[in-house]
Amino acid sequence: MPLHVAPAPAPALRSVLTALGSPTAVREARTPSLRAAQGPATPELPLPVHVLDRITPQGLSATRLAGWRFLIRCGDRAVAAAETMLTPDGWAFSHFFEGPYVASTELALKQAESLQQPYQPRLLSVPGLYMLTLWLHGGTTADGAEGHPAATDLLVPLAPAPPGIAAHRPHPVADLVPVLTLRATRLPLLGSPAA
Repeated sequence: MPLHVAPAPAPALRSVLTALGSPTAVREARTPSLRAAQGPATPELPLPVHVLDRITPQGLSATRLAGWRFLIRCGDRAVAAAETMLTPDGWAFSHFFEGPYVASTELALKQAESLQQPYQPRLLSVPGLYMLTLWLHGGTTADGAEGHPAATDLLVPLAPAPPGIAAHRPHPVADLVPVLTLRATRLPLLGSPAA
């Protein structure tokens, strides 16, 4: 089934296109792959980035939209990503980056294309666990900037995933939340003083 990619806000896309067209922005970016890219670089697959600030024993807290991420394609592969953020003046380019999450996101999206059910792809960041997931939302016509992970949505941890959580394996939210809850509630103990 094809993925139903939500359209990014037009100002977010424009800000990325402007940054890509700026030799200064590309040259100063910490992305050797983008600087060395041959041929045109194009932003593709805009994904809303939601942040899950808290996981409690009762489950997930509300998510908040932190930005839109675009994979920057050059030729047949993504070489970097561009992040945008909401400012008081609207959507603006934030930065370019590269690293394992770029290739991992691209792989997870390709894998998601083979699923039988249609989904709307999003990213869900879980900062407390240093975890990023591809969030496959069942509401394909929903506003990508809003929403909460439904029990039937899928979360695909991106590599590198936290120890004990398999990367690139789709997990229903209802199955992964207990694992995340256990991990999140144990974290404060790691910093406790020894008795």
